[in-house]
Amino acid sequence: MLRVEDLSVAYGSVRALDGVSLEVKESGVLHGIIGPNGAGKSTLMDAITGRRKPTRGRVFVDGRDITALSVARRRRLGMSRSFQRTSIFPGLRVGEQLELVASHLGERNLAGIVETLNLAHVYGEIADRIAYGDQRRVDIALALVGRPSLMLLDEPAAGLSTAETTILFEHLAAVVRDRNVTALVVEHDVDAVFRFCDTITALDLGRVLANGAPADVRKDPRVIAAYLGTAA
Repeated sequence: MLRVEDLSVAYGSVRALDGVSLEVKESGVLHGIIGPNGAGKSTLMDAITGRRKPTRGRVFVDGRDITALSVARRRRLGMSRSFQRTSIFPGLRVGEQLELVASHLGERNLAGIVETLNLAHVYGEIADRIAYGDQRRVDIALALVGRPSLMLLDEPAAGLSTAETTILFEHLAAVVRDRNVTALVVEHDVDAVFRFCDTITALDLGRVLANGAPADVRKDPRVIAAYLGTAA
């Protein structure tokens, strides 16, 4: 579904990514990206989605080389993205903005998205008047519209409590399963990542420390030393 080969991004003499390679072989997978601040997590997301041009390397989706494609072209091919800060329309009702985007992208099962993300109770509410956890789920719903095959989420649980984060990841797991979409998730809540993600990539200083199943990544000595510490 997704293959990243030797991806590097440099800002002058600083290498934000340095030869990153990873692979998500199947659809319907929740893949976590973890690492300390400055590890290159958001830069990796930007490079995969076309918002940052790599200095080296290639990105493949479903076997197709998309490295040179624009952000808009990647979106039309089934790649969507959400950001650390919500990108909802604050002055519109939740239902109005979901219907607007669904109409534009030809989404035929908006009701299914609303049900999976438990948004029916806020459907008629103005977006900036609902709880922040609900706003985060609206943001994910907007990224889901149009049936993307690959969804990239940059810290979807930012600003949420532990309980709210658990609820959000429960909904993400349901989305991945019910709509057979692959989700790449950057997240600082390590407990949620290890609990809900099927596979994990750990980064540090722009390089991959470990790739694989949560249990294998958790016990990797390089990951423990760089990020997890004694809490692992």
